[in-house]
Amino acid sequence: MGSAKSASGPENTAEIDGFEPVRQAVLAEALKMAAFEGWTGQMLASAGESVGIAPASIRAAFPGGVRDLLRYWSAETDRTMSAAMSGPEYEALKIREKVAFAIQARLDALRPHKEAARRAAALLALPPYGLLGARLAWSTADAVWRGLKDKSTDFNFYSKRGILTGVWTSVFARWLADETAEEAATKAFLDARIGNVMQIEKAKARMREIGLDPAKPIEWLAKLRYPASASAGNNHAREAKVDEALEETFPASDAPYWTP
Repeated sequence: MGSAKSASGPENTAEIDGFEPVRQAVLAEALKMAAFEGWTGQMLASAGESVGIAPASIRAAFPGGVRDLLRYWSAETDRTMSAAMSGPEYEALKIREKVAFAIQARLDALRPHKEAARRAAALLALPPYGLLGARLAWSTADAVWRGLKDKSTDFNFYSKRGILTGVWTSVFARWLADETAEEAATKAFLDARIGNVMQIEKAKARMREIGLDPAKPIEWLAKLRYPASASAGNNHAREAKVDEALEETFPASDAPYWTP
């Protein structure tokens, strides 16, 4: 918004399974049709027929049907956004400006197909497609953080992407409804949402200053269970045991093996 058999698996499958030209041709035609017909199996079949691609090739390129077509479009838009995040003007920006730049770049890529994007959003809001929509939004947030060269692998890996997923989906929804000149309302909304994120980061920093690590919620409970009225030595020993147990269970060096 490919596994060896689907466009929804590893990113390099589209490059090695031989169906990339089919996907590109079908997507280009589908973006014209979806604005009027919506994202349906019939629209996918019609798009393939319109560009002269056999039904068997359509099934091979998009085995999951319109779901795989939406995955492919989302991945293509993410790649366009990532490419925009490689120029010298981007490198000179501050972190919050880089995030805004990335989100704006993705909206720029979607703009020529805004009505198709609106129809896609309506479909992904339906219960049968809700998980797919969440996965695509997460992938976009992940692409932004990778473009920022984020190397986190612990709690921060998930918190950063979770927060940015919320930013992206809210800004995307505002953009779909924006009819202001040069989308000024969306830009203001984006700035405000990034401001909210910065407030969260400041709050997390203040928590660390008073000895509460946001990545260790169980430690917070431990401090409630063993209040400061206990002797400093006993308190320290108890907290050390909590930290040791946490590190054995959730080592910070563990790579995030699962992402949506």
